[in-house]
Amino acid sequence: MWAEVVAGRTDIKITYEHYCALPEGPPRYQLIDGDLVLSPSPNRYHQTVALRLASALSHFVDLKRLGFVGIAPMDVVLTEVDVLQPNVLFVSTSRQSRLRDEGVFGAPDLCVEILSPSNRKLDLGVKRQLYARHGVIEYWIVDPDDTSVSVFHLQDDAEKLSQLNAAAILTSTLLPGFELKLDRLFAK
Repeated sequence: MWAEVVAGRTDIKITYEHYCALPEGPPRYQLIDGDLVLSPSPNRYHQTVALRLASALSHFVDLKRLGFVGIAPMDVVLTEVDVLQPNVLFVSTSRQSRLRDEGVFGAPDLCVEILSPSNRKLDLGVKRQLYARHGVIEYWIVDPDDTSVSVFHLQDDAEKLSQLNAAAILTSTLLPGFELKLDRLFAK
C-alpha cells in the first residue's frame, strides 16, 4: 500500500530506510535519486540468459576463489537514495567488506544488466552513469534480442564500449581466464 501511495509522485524523495520498509516483492522496485522505479518480471528467455551467465561466472569465481557472484533481486546500495538490483554482480575478495546479509553496500566490481523492453533506457543511461560514478569497474549490457554483449570499463571511460556479437567469446579483465562463448549464452 505504501509503495502505491508514493509511486509516481515527484515531490517525495524515498531513502534507503523507507525502501527497506517496503514489503518484499513482487513487485520489485529499485531506488534512483530517491524515486521508486518499478521493475517488472522479465520474460523466460531473459531469465535463461541470466541463469547461464550467472552459472558460468559463479563456477569460475568459486573455482578460483575470487569472490562472490550474486543475482537479482539483490540490493546494491550506492547511496541513501540509490539502490539498484543488477541482474548479475561480482564482488571480488578485495571488496568483500561490502557484502552484508541485506545486500552489497558500495560498488561491486562487475554489474551485468540484461536488456528487456521495459528497462532498456534505464540500463543504458542512468544506471550506467550511477555505476560509473560509484566505482563499478566493469559493466556488461547483455542484449538477448540483438545477441550481443556491450562491455564498459567504467573507470577508464564510461562512454567507450567493446561490442561483442554472438560469434565472440566474452572475457573480462577482472577475471583473467574467464571465457564464455556467446553462441552458447544465447542458444534458444
